[in-house]
Amino acid sequence: MNVLALDASTEFLSLAIQTPAGQLQFHEATGPAASQRILPEIQRLLQAANITLKQLNAIVYGTGPGAFTGVRVAVGVAQGLAFGANVPVLGVSALLAVAHAAWQATQAEQIVVCLDARMGEVYHAAFRRQSEGWLTLSAPTVCKPHLVPALTGADWVAAGSGWAAFGEVLSAHYGVQVCQVLPTLRPQATTMLDLAAVDIHAGHTHLAHEAAPLYVRNRVALTASERAQGQTL
Repeated sequence: MNVLALDASTEFLSLAIQTPAGQLQFHEATGPAASQRILPEIQRLLQAANITLKQLNAIVYGTGPGAFTGVRVAVGVAQGLAFGANVPVLGVSALLAVAHAAWQATQAEQIVVCLDARMGEVYHAAFRRQSEGWLTLSAPTVCKPHLVPALTGADWVAAGSGWAAFGEVLSAHYGVQVCQVLPTLRPQATTMLDLAAVDIHAGHTHLAHEAAPLYVRNRVALTASERAQGQTL
């Protein structure tokens, strides 16, 4: 099976292609240049894998939450490529992708994810591993670090860039409920491929026109003073 995965919800542009011959990836901190880099890098990966768009069985895209522009770029590119190649798509949450990466690293069954949402906030969600899937215990939300939803029980593994940005506040909030922190984990296309494999094989994909982002935060623009202060969405 040939599958392309792409994500631009953070400062990283993350791409990966899975074929029967193996896996190829591109993962680089491109920042705002992701919109210019994404199509050339996808074409390079396709050429390296010796396949065409029409030979893909599915395209996996990052739904966010994350940077508004990056999320729109990923969803729009996935949609456009899928239309042109007549292949189905599958969206993967950035928060769930980080949880899956944390599980791969630790085998912990309870993961709380906080991604840096800028503007002094975090994107938050909590998950529990069940069999070959995930149960969402706390739905994706955006909030101040000291207002993150409560967790039940102990032995939680914490992951995501929000822990690098607001680790002291988050650690004080959760205390001994969190036993390990993985602050460097971000959504990555290779993880998305692994996470999406079961759904793709089961045919749980959707049509290109159904591709949609997961914004969580409703604000889509900054004020002039916020931009002057260097804030980003």
